[in-house]
Amino acid sequence: MENFRALLITRDEATKKQSVGEAVLTSADLMDGDVDVRVDYSTINYKDGLAITGTLPVVRRFPMIPGVDLAGTVTASSNPGFKPGDKVILNGWGVGEVHLGAFSQMARVKGDWLIPLPAGLDGAEAMAVGTAGYTAMLALIALEAHGVKPSSGPVVVTGAAGGLGSFAVTLLADAGYTVHAVTGRAHEHDYLRGLGAGEIIDRAELAGPAKPLAKERWAGAIDAVGGTMLANIISMIGYHGAVAACGNAGGMELPTSVAPFILRGISLLGIDSVRQPKAVRIAAWDRLAKDLDPKKLAAMTTRIPFSGIVNAAHDIMAGKVRGRLVVDIG
Repeated sequence: MENFRALLITRDEATKKQSVGEAVLTSADLMDGDVDVRVDYSTINYKDGLAITGTLPVVRRFPMIPGVDLAGTVTASSNPGFKPGDKVILNGWGVGEVHLGAFSQMARVKGDWLIPLPAGLDGAEAMAVGTAGYTAMLALIALEAHGVKPSSGPVVVTGAAGGLGSFAVTLLADAGYTVHAVTGRAHEHDYLRGLGAGEIIDRAELAGPAKPLAKERWAGAIDAVGGTMLANIISMIGYHGAVAACGNAGGMELPTSVAPFILRGISLLGIDSVRQPKAVRIAAWDRLAKDLDPKKLAAMTTRIPFSGIVNAAHDIMAGKVRGRLVVDIG
């Protein structure tokens, strides 16, 4: 592809003000890498919202093409693991932050960052999953490894109507867990019940200052919010339970105490989706391809055109997005 379209974030170095707009680029504009990919689909994550709106300094190199997820087709490769025509996906690895990202018709990346598109998913479905669903699967695997089983008791999911939360609800429910979903959006209750939530909790219940220890309510949690809500969740986890922490939409601070950790023996499991070893990534994606209910995946997915990326980024920051957005890069 001689010329291609991309979304580009630039910054005025004098004022530090950033601008976002479409640009036409050539392969000479791309960064170093050993695999060229024609990007077919991407998705919009909370991190993409941060980058495009400039809410937090996610972007650390300008100009930058945002977008941390891609599904596409290899067009050229000097990496022995990939050849032209291969269908691939990528999540993380600094793409869209320090390396030119996925909101572009072409990408040049390191082959070590790619994995084959898992059997059972097409490119659009893989981006409906994206980093959000992949992170939710990593969180579920971490809870299972800790010993939190369906028989252990209910598991709570925060930010449940968002992308990561929606996947956490459906993956847990389909694995046999009783799921309690936390949301502040009353109009999403039926949506969450359709994904498998057994109980809906108003986020206002978990918004106040956390006690060092509160009544035990859950055997485990997948938290996409952080901040005070995570502190409240930690105080209510039962003996030897665990919380998989994978988001910070509610803030980076964690106003909690050591009491739940030393008196109930709970664990806080940090979930990193950016730089997992390839074997872990492949295993998580293979399980997603096998375990996901296609009807539930479709129910939580909205497809948007390339031209809708910027507006969607603002919507995701405003908490207006339900489930997942798939971008047809085209």
